[in-house]
Amino acid sequence: MIKLITGKKGTGKTKILIDQINEAVKSTNGNLVCIEKGDNIRRSISFRVRWCDVEKFAVEGYDAFYGFVAGMLAGNYDIKDVFVDGILRIGGRDMEQLGKLLEKLDKLTADEATVVFTVSADENELPESVRQFIK
Repeated sequence: MIKLITGKKGTGKTKILIDQINEAVKSTNGNLVCIEKGDNIRRSISFRVRWCDVEKFAVEGYDAFYGFVAGMLAGNYDIKDVFVDGILRIGGRDMEQLGKLLEKLDKLTADEATVVFTVSADENELPESVRQFIK
């Protein structure tokens, strides 16, 4: 399952994500992963969350990001939630490519895991292929 937190820069998306991560730690029966570019939220989340900086793994673009997440899920069947802060900083601002990524990840995760993204854009700027995942 894919979920999006959208809004312009400075609207509190990352704060919402941090709160969701720390709440999920209290109730999960599996492992949690947080992915970001850099380490902006690392100190704000529980130490029980597996934290990854995509820069350390040279992940750039949506295809590389998909492979990164797919590899994590394939090697760790216990991952229940993946939280991604700033997907546009990782993959770029091509919204059609973002839509394709979300569709592929939705099929990959199915009922096994939830992936939550922050997207720095207003909902009305997003194509339907992306908007369909706003919950």
